[in-house]
Amino acid sequence: MSPETEPAAGEVEVVEPGEAADVVDEMAEDAAASPRERLLIALDIDGTVLLEDESYSPGVVDAVADAQNAGHEVMLATGRSWEGTRHILAHLAITPEYAVCSNGAVILKRVGDGPEYERFHTEQFDATEVLRLLRDHLPDAHYMVELPDGRRLYTDQMDDWNLARADRVPFEELSAQPVSRVVVVSEDDTDHDFVELVSRIGLNEVSYAVGWSAWLDIAPQGVDKATALEKVRDWLGVPAASVIVIGDGRNDIGMFRWARAHGGRAIAMGQGPEEVRIEASESTASVTEGGVTAILRGL
Repeated sequence: MSPETEPAAGEVEVVEPGEAADVVDEMAEDAAASPRERLLIALDIDGTVLLEDESYSPGVVDAVADAQNAGHEVMLATGRSWEGTRHILAHLAITPEYAVCSNGAVILKRVGDGPEYERFHTEQFDATEVLRLLRDHLPDAHYMVELPDGRRLYTDQMDDWNLARADRVPFEELSAQPVSRVVVVSEDDTDHDFVELVSRIGLNEVSYAVGWSAWLDIAPQGVDKATALEKVRDWLGVPAASVIVIGDGRNDIGMFRWARAHGGRAIAMGQGPEEVRIEASESTASVTEGGVTAILRGL
């Protein structure tokens, strides 16, 4: 040590090794006891946690575990049904108190310490008129409805649909009872075609989201990920400014606006289109580059 770097006299107190160890232990205990801000972190699944081939974004499993171990509540907010969500929770090895599914129409609650969940809050509506209107304009599309109890009814099979607890039925049976949501897939149309169709026919009594393929998801009016997450935030007692939401799609715009409006962080994945990214308060790397991992490591 050079004279320039030597501490001034009286600045350093020399202690015995045993006493030094006690000091270190006390510092560690103080650090562990110091409360950190508890965050509610809501992650979209497809394009955020998962790549298109259903593999996981680099580092995301470990980053989620570290965030959870730090005391944060890490949960999923997805357009998927519960049947398509539960195995993602299992792979991430998390059991949050709540899970938001079906673009906010369904909220699951953990039973005890998990890993079992029950349908805790479910929205529903009469889809008769919506289905008739869509069928008139998209007669060859594939239709599916999710019932309040979680069962699903569909008209034609799609290779990428998870059909657990699903039954194939004639189109007319889809509207025989109230539903939580309607899913429409038209292989002959693009997402831009769907946006134009929705604008033209006027789906004014429902909420809807258009996917990146020709996919349309319809929920009860005023229902989206944001409305469900606000309920969860309130139930958990987390301050609105302590919320982080991360997503990449049009169905994430609502929760972006909600988080931003209340002082939280709304983070768009780097590969998301401009119309989604401009609604966020910030952007991260793409899903292939580990965008969620980068955010969670920086907490």
